[in-house]
Parts: sequence; C-alpha cells; structure tokens
Amino acid sequence: MKMWMALIAGVLTLGSAPRVGAEHLGVGDPAPAIQVKEFVKGTPVTSLEKGKRYVVEFWATWCGPCRVTIPHLTELQKKHPDFTFVGVSVWEQDQQKVKPFVEQMGEKMAYTVAMDDVPAGGGGNEGKMAKSWMEAAGQDGIPAAFLIDKDGKIAWIGHPMQLEEPLAKVAAGTWDLTAAQAQSQKEQAERLKMRELQEKLGKAQQSGDPHQLLTVLDEAITANPSMEANLGVPKYMVLARGVKDSTKAQTYGNHLVDTVLKNDAGPLNQLAWSIVAPDAPKADAGSVKLALKAAQRADELTQGKELAIADTLARAYFMSGNRAKAIETQQRAVKLAAGAPPEVARELQQRLDEYRKAGKAH
Repeated sequence: MKMWMALIAGVLTLGSAPRVGAEHLGVGDPAPAIQVKEFVKGTPVTSLEKGKRYVVEFWATWCGPCRVTIPHLTELQKKHPDFTFVGVSVWEQDQQKVKPFVEQMGEKMAYTVAMDDVPAGGGGNEGKMAKSWMEAAGQDGIPAAFLIDKDGKIAWIGHPMQLEEPLAKVAAGTWDLTAAQAQSQKEQAERLKMRELQEKLGKAQQSGDPHQLLTVLDEAITANPSMEANLGVPKYMVLARGVKDSTKAQTYGNHLVDTVLKNDAGPLNQLAWSIVAPDAPKADAGSVKLALKAAQRADELTQGKELAIADTLARAYFMSGNRAKAIETQQRAVKLAAGAPPEVARELQQRLDEYRKAGKAH
C-alpha cells in the first residue's frame, strides 16, 4: 500500500480494535455490570450503586492518546470527589504490562484502575467489559468514557478530554438526559454509516486509484455533510498525496480549518501533523502555512495544555522558519510531558534539541 493510502487508513481507524455484533447500549440505558479480572489500584468497585455517580473509562497501555488523557482524568477526579472514577484496561495485547504501567504513572493516575476479565486464551477484545460496554455501545476507539448518573443510567459517552462539561452538569443536576440520548442515537447512526463507508474505501484503496478514492469520499460527504468532520482530513491527504494537486489541497485544507474543523482540536492537529511530521513528504511553503494555521487554532482551543498539539505547533513553526517560536513552543510540550512515559518525553526532547541546534547554526 502506498504511504499516503496507509496514512488515510490510519486516520480512519486510529485507536480502534476489531468489533462485531450490533449496538444495543446507549445514553439513557442502565449501565452494565462491572466485570473485571483484577483491581490494580484504588478501592475496588464491584457494582454500581444507586445513588452514587461514576465515570468508567476504557484505555490500554499501547494507546498513545490514552496516556495523554490519564492526567486529565486525575484532575477531574480530584475536582469531583463525589464521583468514582474507574479506569478499565481493555484490548491489551499483554495484560502483564498493566501493573508496571500503572506503577510508572504514579500520582498522575490517581483513581481506581482495573483490568478487563479476559477468558483464558482469549484475545483482548474478548474481555467481558470490552464486550458488554465498548462493543455493545459501538465504541470502536479508545480512550472512551462512560458517565453514570445516580439512577445507574448512562448519562454520556465520549472522549475523556470532552468529559468536563457533561460531568459538571451531571454534578449540578442540570444535565438533559433526554437531549443527550437523542444526540447519542444520532451519533450511533453516523457510526454505522462510517463502517459502511470504510468498506467502500477499502475497495477503493485496493484499486490503488486516488481518483476512485476521492470519488467515494466526495459521495459520502455530499450524502451526509456532517461526515466531513471525519472525512475532511483523509480527503485533504488524497488531494495532496494521491492526486498531487497542491492548489486544490491547500484550498480545501483552508476550508477545513476555517469552517468544518474550526472548533475541533483533534482533527485540526491531525491535519497539521500530516503535513509537518518528520516522516511526511517534504511540504511546500503553502502547505506549511496551512499546517501552522491549523495547529495554532488547535492550540488555542485547548488553551495550550495539550502536549501533542504543542509538539505539532512547534514543528510547524520550525518548518515555517520561526525557530524562536519553535523552541519556545517545544519547551512547553516538554513541560507538559512531565510524568509521561520515558519514550514520549525523550522524543519531545530530541525535537527540542534539533530546533536549538538549528537555531545556533542559523
């Protein structure tokens, strides 16, 4: 598979695991039972008691985005001590890595942690929690969090970085469960369409024809404009890497940054990183300018607190020739990585050293 096709496949399946079966669990439904193999840290939670509120979050040791969200969950647990946070490790390739990982995280992971109950000889996606929670709710990616109200019902499902607002509203008693349920059903329908689309994209990718792939993406966006939020970055990559039409790619990229992805930091960061990543093809000045614009907006949306976005922004500054801002921003990324796995901190420091060295040479 050509590199640009592999990158597109990665965008569409990032953080996912194999999934089978139909969705039957959603917002407004009673939360499933807690069925874990072992509690690694904190006070064990064997059942979800009525009258109490919980956050059940799913993660894995191999999942980079999961590592980034762990300190954020710890902050929320401290801010909302009346909620019980339970982090459940799922989809693990080797569960023996869980305990050392949790020990390494230390106080950065200051809430209850457990391992999924995986049958002997079974795969990570065959665990009881993986099936009764994640698969049942159609959650194909991690990290994923479930917010449980006092009635034992699921009040919200989503990415942990978006948990703060619904958590505060549930705490204050102002959460509209009916509206949240309607939104959840809409999102489930969109996920079903996305899986159907992925089958078509798979066939187009096998053909090796970027124009065929572009046609499938355009048809999907025309049929359902809301899907452009998910398909915009892959479409940009097909234009830039497959069709190799720099003018159309930059025009479309600016359209994404200015409208479709304007308030969505994650895809903005994906767009920018696809251009400035160290292993990406050499980008022209217009593309780098687009990456810088996307990264700046993503950094603004996250208030400069996301290390991955700060890292991307620093790279964009560096490639645009602003070494001083690159160094300043990468220093922030390194600082944000305090407590992160050693390999993450090491990679960030290496890039900072690269920018400093280039600055001195200049």
